[in-house]
Amino acid sequence: MYLALRKLNVLGSVLYIAAHPDDENTRLLAYFSKDRMYRTGYLSLTRGDGGQNLIGNEQGIELGLIRTQELLSARRIDGAEQFFSRAFDFGFSKNPQETFTKWDREKILSDVVWVIRKFQPDIIITRFPTTGEGGHGHHTASAILANEAFLDAADPNKFPEQLKFVKPWQPKRILWNTFNFGNTNTTSSDQFKFDVGGYNPLLGKSYGEIAATSRSQHKSQGFGVGASRGEAIEYFKTTGGPAPENDIMDGVELSWKRVQGGEMISKIIDSLTSSFDLLHPENSVKGLVRLCKAINVLPDGYWKNQKLKEVQQLVEQCSGLFLDATTMDQFAVQTDSIRINFFLNNRLGVNATLKNISVDALDSAFNIPLTKNKNVLLGRIFYVPLSKPITQPYWLQNKMEEGYFNVKDQQKIGQADVDPAYLTNFTVNIEGQDFNFAKPVKYKFTDPVKGEVYEPVVIIPQITFKDFNPLYIKTEKQDGVEVSFTANKSLNIPGAPTVFHPLNSKPDTLPLIIGGVSLSKKQVYTESITDKNLDPRIYKINTAPDSSHGGFIQKSITYDHIPFINYFKEAILKVEKFDLKTAGKRIGYIVGAGDKVSEALEQMGYDVTMLGDKELSRNNIQQFDAIITGVRAYNTDIWLNNYYDKLMKYVSEGGNLIVQYNTNNFISTVSSKIGPYKFDIVNRRVTDENAEVKFLNPDHTVLNFPNKITPQDFTGWIQERSIYHAANFDKKNFETIFSMHDPGEPDDEGSLIIAHYGKGTFVYTGLVFFRELPAGVPGAYRLFANLIALNKQKAF
Repeated sequence: MYLALRKLNVLGSVLYIAAHPDDENTRLLAYFSKDRMYRTGYLSLTRGDGGQNLIGNEQGIELGLIRTQELLSARRIDGAEQFFSRAFDFGFSKNPQETFTKWDREKILSDVVWVIRKFQPDIIITRFPTTGEGGHGHHTASAILANEAFLDAADPNKFPEQLKFVKPWQPKRILWNTFNFGNTNTTSSDQFKFDVGGYNPLLGKSYGEIAATSRSQHKSQGFGVGASRGEAIEYFKTTGGPAPENDIMDGVELSWKRVQGGEMISKIIDSLTSSFDLLHPENSVKGLVRLCKAINVLPDGYWKNQKLKEVQQLVEQCSGLFLDATTMDQFAVQTDSIRINFFLNNRLGVNATLKNISVDALDSAFNIPLTKNKNVLLGRIFYVPLSKPITQPYWLQNKMEEGYFNVKDQQKIGQADVDPAYLTNFTVNIEGQDFNFAKPVKYKFTDPVKGEVYEPVVIIPQITFKDFNPLYIKTEKQDGVEVSFTANKSLNIPGAPTVFHPLNSKPDTLPLIIGGVSLSKKQVYTESITDKNLDPRIYKINTAPDSSHGGFIQKSITYDHIPFINYFKEAILKVEKFDLKTAGKRIGYIVGAGDKVSEALEQMGYDVTMLGDKELSRNNIQQFDAIITGVRAYNTDIWLNNYYDKLMKYVSEGGNLIVQYNTNNFISTVSSKIGPYKFDIVNRRVTDENAEVKFLNPDHTVLNFPNKITPQDFTGWIQERSIYHAANFDKKNFETIFSMHDPGEPDDEGSLIIAHYGKGTFVYTGLVFFRELPAGVPGAYRLFANLIALNKQKAF
């Protein structure tokens, strides 16, 4: 509260811009927010959807949802605000030219301009340069767009449609926060620099300690870091506007002088700060109310609005006012009802009266004095109309493009989080002034381990389908698919029984409608769809009478470090049929960082046994036709190193060990204990999913049995070809199968290497099967089946 009081006298803002979650300099953000007391923001152009996941098997938009919440958790610690553009993280990109072929450059530029115009930063700082030292094409693209937007935001002829809501804005300067990462040192002694490693006695932590806690929220990326203490110099290079000489805010008025009539406000704040009683903050409430009235008479403008928000928050904090709107149900069902409970407590006894509570259709006037430390409890049952939208992240409401989300509402762009299902407005009169406090309605429950827990409330439809594998591959070993849905309220589904459309009908996409069912609340209904009723096409599955779209599959993602995540996707089943032969039956799968390869193997007809530490120690692994390690298994499963000898014995006695990609981070101690012969893993990749694949050994078994692999098998791949290649291996021990490269780069043979050891085979591959198999890419299935069959040709 005392820091917030002091911050009222600081009228400065800074916006940090980069490409991904975890790109931001959390120490600098914490320093600006908590030492210099600037309004501080971070604009991440993407939500990190294309990264790898160290804590689960979520990929794509699901990983983006996780990383969004990790960023918001980080911001709650370092004090900055979070923003996003519409750009989608489609995976690693080697240069900005490649990035802009997928991002709509003008669209994403307009987003950066929009955030600048809305946030109105005095200075902008980029994490990366425009010249490529940042490595990733997204990194360089973020800097290019930031520097263009630095000028475009002030030009009324640029994106004039935004000017209905915002006005042009010219920041004072834009700087690149130079860095020393690994072997790349872009700092120099002649650059502008200052120390951000100070200690904040009010918070009891250094900015390095705060930053470490903030950065360690990026758990899906394995970015836990140790705290730093002591001097920490940050370096900057000006890329636009006048360069600073003495202070990074040179030339920026940071006091109330920048607001007409604001000098008197500064004196009121000084008085409040000097008289603030840490043990009795309620004594400052009357002064804060007077301050609020004084700011209200100033001319309308950015800083007036911003400081009114800060004052109102301080009034709530200093008064000890507790306002709560909660439910005992996590889900509110359309056409059903939900009870919302309202709880108020005036803990420090300021002069306060409840005047109004409004939420949705409720708008109730009260005149309830809030006496000191006495609970006020109210409640109301709300009908949830069919017209109330389900709780869906706004960026997922429309079908996305390859490189960006389709967001139609201009004012949503930049917004970090999902809109709450319900928002309660409490009007409380405090010391003669009405204040409106907006509180999202939360689901509150008591966990026997965690204690009291608050999570988001979610609006859900009457029926939600259980998640099912959206890809069905017709093989001789498949017998059909089961589709289940839950009635979230008692209902009768009209119509005839399930309608199966005849085979070989013309449309590529057909509705599959389930009807004629009566269900009680929470009852699960399952429909079995036999293989003979499924033709290769896309089916939109729903219940009668809806046939224009698929029903809603509710997806839930839960991790302890972030709030519960819920989103909905359309119930669509894609049926594929292609020439796929398999040899072998039993697969042992060692789970790594998380992927969906094992599900694809089951679709192919294999019997898959998941192998963890206990299973590897107890089981006879010679029973498996192949053992496959999940992505990054050697990065995440430290215990795997203990089974090197057992796995090599398995190979030498005729087994087939297939190791999917691992990164070269945290693997130096075990890199020599992955295969029977030495090889290195390097950060070399082919990011062009359409890159030509040359066959180095066309007669090799892996290209011929049981499926004949041709260049056609590399069509339709998504996102990339291969990552984290093998290198520095002896070709006397390892065979190479493919050669490929990105534009302008030399061929690389490390995407797939095969070694014969004893009677068996060892494989290391960086080919991104973990992306291609869930996407239903036929060639990926055929090639993976051949890898599994490497030791089987003689038996067949």
